[in-house]
Amino acid sequence: MKSPQYTQEFKDEAIRQVLEGKETLEEIARNLGISDNTLSTWKKTYLKWHGDPSALKAGEEALQAELARLRRENRQLKIEQEILKKAMGIVSRAR
Repeated sequence: MKSPQYTQEFKDEAIRQVLEGKETLEEIARNLGISDNTLSTWKKTYLKWHGDPSALKAGEEALQAELARLRRENRQLKIEQEILKKAMGIVSRAR
C-alpha cells in the first residue's frame, strides 16, 4: 500500500501550528488526520534545515542590542573627537 502524499503547503501549515505551540503535536496530528510520527518527522526536518525560530529571534534581539550599543559608542567617540580637534586648535593658536 502506497503512503499518502502531502503538499508542501499542508506540511508547512502543520509545522507552523506545531511551532506556535497552542496545541500539542499529538493534537495537531489528530486534527489534521496524520500520525504524530509523521508530523514529528516533518518538524525535525524543518528544524534541521531552518533552525529553531525562537533561537533565531533571540539571536536577532542580541544583534539589535549590540547594534544599539555600537551606535552609542560611535556617537560618544565622535563627541570626543570633536573635543580633541577644538583643543588642538586652541593649543596651536596659543603658540
